[in-house]
Amino acid sequence: MDHLVPQGLSVGWAVALVVAAFFTAGISAAFGLGGGVAMLAILLMVLPPATVLPIHGIVQAGSNAGRAVSLRTEIRRSLLGWFAAGTVIGIVAASLVLVALPTSTLQWILGLFILWSLWGPKPRGRRVTDAGFLAVGAGASFCTMFVGATGPMVAAFWDVKRMGRLAVVATHAACMLVQHMAKVVAFGVLGFAFTDWAALVAAMLLAGQAGTMAGARILRAMPERVFATAFKAVLTALALRLLWSAWQG
Repeated sequence: MDHLVPQGLSVGWAVALVVAAFFTAGISAAFGLGGGVAMLAILLMVLPPATVLPIHGIVQAGSNAGRAVSLRTEIRRSLLGWFAAGTVIGIVAASLVLVALPTSTLQWILGLFILWSLWGPKPRGRRVTDAGFLAVGAGASFCTMFVGATGPMVAAFWDVKRMGRLAVVATHAACMLVQHMAKVVAFGVLGFAFTDWAALVAAMLLAGQAGTMAGARILRAMPERVFATAFKAVLTALALRLLWSAWQG
């Protein structure tokens, strides 16, 4: 089994990452988000920093693909198209300045923005149109090349009461799938050797699909009001986690 594990990583830690992929995918499937940030935190404890974002990108692409496919009839396709176009813009721009911005600065910005969007004043007309997600996609995808998990930033723009829990989770998963796949391509172009991690990533992807199926059952059984409350609570916790990381780093 050792030959399937990347050099420098023990078999025990490899198994732990596969188990983590199951549970974090389940969290995201049930509550719409949270698993990506949790997976990022776990990877940061185990893998070299230069490896974390590329591996996180491909694992999260698989996790989000499972949710997007299982809830495909609920996806807001017009919104997704605008977000995808913005993603290309953001990824290309970030690739040009990848070493220019400190991670802690972006963590401060993301954390404070999410808290403001949840708890700050809400003037009339703040709702984002489908076309407005061009800018959301560009901004979030630019940031993802530096901090990895920008799902909470995108989630701050969802109108849960208007869209409903299934449409929110489905569209969010589709947007994150597009973003993570674009990020994986960008890191590949920049020289990251994904083949060295193929066996571990494949095992994590399979575990993630199993976790997605388990979490989706919870989502379908959850009342809208409970989901809206849990969604806001999870998003707040993730924002505070970002600010803590920025303070520490």
